[in-house]
Amino acid sequence: MKIRKAYARDIPKLAYLMGELGYPTSIEEMSIRFKKIESSSSYCTLVAEYNEDVVGMIGLCSGYFYEKNGLYVRIVALVVDSNYRNRGIGKRLIEEAERWARKQRAISIGLNSGNRDERKKAHQFYLRMGYQEKSKGFVKSL
Repeated sequence: MKIRKAYARDIPKLAYLMGELGYPTSIEEMSIRFKKIESSSSYCTLVAEYNEDVVGMIGLCSGYFYEKNGLYVRIVALVVDSNYRNRGIGKRLIEEAERWARKQRAISIGLNSGNRDERKKAHQFYLRMGYQEKSKGFVKSL
């Protein structure tokens, strides 16, 4: 297995993986999103490739803190194909994300994860990876 930067040729698999994450996405929608994401230097999309098939992805973005000096990185999407879970792929994706964050000179990395029953295993995974449960998130549709 290898972790690499995502390319436009990965869009069909990225669309599939968004569905696996609980957000059904067409290839056309993913193509539009990916073009916008890829055009920003604040974003990074990495994929896990196993036997030349994309089986996972992690999406990252960076920004500057208002409340202190420094840059942060957010994990905005992380998913492993359900047929390939529990093989260390998510761990490798997180490790590469942290490597990218350090390269950006970020002083912290974080993520939000939904408070749904199907996310409980993911929450335990994040804790095992050294992440701390720190905040409560709020959202409003516009």
